[in-house]
Amino acid sequence: MRVGFPDFRLGNVLATSFTGTLSERHGDAVERIPTPQRLVDWLAVNGLAVDSCTTAQLDLARELRESIHAVATAAAVGDALPASAVHVINDRSAQGRAAAILTPEGNRQWRLSSASRVEDALSVIAADAISIIAGERDGRLALCASPTCRAAFFDTSQSRTRKWCDMNTCGNRQKKARFKANQGKNGRSAE
Repeated sequence: MRVGFPDFRLGNVLATSFTGTLSERHGDAVERIPTPQRLVDWLAVNGLAVDSCTTAQLDLARELRESIHAVATAAAVGDALPASAVHVINDRSAQGRAAAILTPEGNRQWRLSSASRVEDALSVIAADAISIIAGERDGRLALCASPTCRAAFFDTSQSRTRKWCDMNTCGNRQKKARFKANQGKNGRSAE
């Protein structure tokens, strides 16, 4: 990772991991792709390497990210999907020229156009969002229980009762807060 930028929060689902490039949405927001080069870095880490990125392409990526977050949030709470956000997701999905390929190991990998355009990578992310929002994959959309985070995530746990977008960050933070609160109660009752 590049020095001076917050680490990426990586997950198993491309679309919701992408929405995690802006975290703590209801607290002190943390932008994890503040520059075009940082988007290039995130795409490379997620198997969607591109040659370069312009400021305009970064704007397209952020618009897609926020649209996925809005639609995933609505789906998680059972609200109507926001039409403008659905439109952005559909447009990004249709504008790319990426192809799914099968590796010798039997895994799916994405091949971007010969120019390795950001738009191709965004189409893959949009298509992934469509597949989870449309219910084509085994799991459910949920929102992080952290009041400052509220990130949308795709819960594939057996019971579908996961509470945190990431146990190592939000879940751990909440456990520490509960522990401190209990320590405070125990300390006062001993006095």
